[in-house]
Amino acid sequence: MIKKSVFPLLAAILFWGSCAMLQSVVKSTFPYTATMVIPASAKVDEPQTAVSTGNSFDQDFTKDGNNASRISEVRIISAKLQSSDPSDYNIGNIASLRVYMAKNDGSEEVMVAIRKDIQPNAGNSIVLDIDNSHFLDELVRQPSVRIRMVYRLRKATATDASLKVSLGIGSYPAN
Repeated sequence: MIKKSVFPLLAAILFWGSCAMLQSVVKSTFPYTATMVIPASAKVDEPQTAVSTGNSFDQDFTKDGNNASRISEVRIISAKLQSSDPSDYNIGNIASLRVYMAKNDGSEEVMVAIRKDIQPNAGNSIVLDIDNSHFLDELVRQPSVRIRMVYRLRKATATDASLKVSLGIGSYPAN
């Protein structure tokens, strides 16, 4: 008799516990991405800003659009910058950059990544240094986030360049 009641109890515990665990895994699997445009008219050796909306694949898993209340202690775990148009754009044309994440209205902005020493021959993809000193719990609960990149060009380009910022996040199941 005890063996029969232990199995359903164990199954129920695993089911209810897995909801938060599943959301933690999902949020940690799909990065926030944003496309930043560097116009050909951007001035060399002056701070420039590009702003875009950050999106994540898992934003529409539930009816109201976000299941992030099931996770906590959200932090940046990786950041990458890759050229998308033209695909061979040399990111080394950028001398340094900072990436910020905020609510869609620009409030509660925090720096999430930085790169001060981009080499002139960096190629079309670089890994950024993360700043995971801030919890992003409130930001991932938003339907969308604003990603802002502040950069300083080393060399001008003849055409506009589109760069994709990918921000990987890690989280824990909420208690």
